[in-house]
Formats: sequence, structure tokens, C-alpha cells
Amino acid sequence: LVSLFMSDLMVGLVVMPPAMLNQLYGRWVLRGDFCSLWYSFDVMCCSASILNLCVISLDRYLLIISPLKYKLRMTSCRAFGLILATWTLAALASFLPI
Repeated sequence: LVSLFMSDLMVGLVVMPPAMLNQLYGRWVLRGDFCSLWYSFDVMCCSASILNLCVISLDRYLLIISPLKYKLRMTSCRAFGLILATWTLAALASFLPI
């Protein structure tokens, strides 16, 4: 849940202010090289948010189908690995194209 919070917070603090400027002025008013960086952060934060929701859903599913084995399967190392994989996949999908 903290990872989902961080991704949504980054959307609100990093992605939305330049997007609001873009909407208000009807064009990109910031430096040109900042546009591709902003776009990459937009894709990364939104992808991380969606992937975090998928991981939370998978976690809840595993808890429901086998509640007695859940503590053995979902260790803190595995949870950290899932969060790391989520952010790595989101970063690769967004920053690799630029």
C-alpha cells in the first residue's frame, strides 16, 4: 500500500503541475528537453500505480485461496521483490524508449 501511495503521490507532485500548465496555456511552456523527461515520469508513475494495484490484487487473492499457507509464501523478502519488480518494470517501460 505504501508503494501505491508513493506512485500516486508522485503523479500528483511531479506529473500534474506541468500537465496543468500545458492545459492552461494550450502548449508546452517549459524547456523542450524537459518534455521527454516529464513524459517518462508520467508513464512510469501511472504504470507503477497500475502495477501496484495488480500486485495488491494478487496478494489478496493468495491470502483468500490459501490463508494457512499465506505466511509461508509471502515473506517480507518476496514482498520487497514484488515491489522492486513493479518499479523496475515501470521504469524500464518509461525511460528505456528515451
